[in-house]
Amino acid sequence: MYEDILKLSALQLDALREIGNVGAGNSATALSQIINRKIDMTVPQVAIMPLDDVPNVVGGPDAMVAGVYLRVFGPAPSSILFLLPRDSAFCLVDMLMGREPGSTTSLTSMDESALMEIGNILAGAYLNALSYFTHLTLLPSIPALAVDMAGAILSVILSQLGQMGDHALVIETEFTTATDDVKGHFFLIPDPGSLTTILAAIGVKE
Repeated sequence: MYEDILKLSALQLDALREIGNVGAGNSATALSQIINRKIDMTVPQVAIMPLDDVPNVVGGPDAMVAGVYLRVFGPAPSSILFLLPRDSAFCLVDMLMGREPGSTTSLTSMDESALMEIGNILAGAYLNALSYFTHLTLLPSIPALAVDMAGAILSVILSQLGQMGDHALVIETEFTTATDDVKGHFFLIPDPGSLTTILAAIGVKE
């Protein structure tokens, strides 16, 4: 059923990691231009895990996070989830809005729009890299934002996904500036069959 994502070879994981690195570089450039400060982004880890384990990556089901969710349309339909610890989200909003660090303690509607736009930028940068390598046209939906416990956010998404997939390809992305450290987690959740399509397109299907 979903064995394709569980049986990835080292070569296939390396190929996906390289795509993630290119997407992260694109995202760093875009974010730097928005806040007029240098931002480094790395992709230190690419892993496959059951969806039920995803909250543990960001501190457990009870961890307060900001989550941006998008659907991906095209020949390899997928879901994208970007989670930041709440404090990291506040820090990122301070950077985006040009505020003093620590100024943001809750999110206004403008702050929420800014975070959704960041999700849009990250998703777009990643999908542009994926499209470049695969020659597949992949388009993101309008993003949705929630600030809640990680377990609660994921349960809502799982109810929407239904039987679309039970494992996530996890790409952990870290943002770093000279004075601030914001850590976010980027999740790609391919629909059944989509990962096979992606790997075949980049020539590393076994």
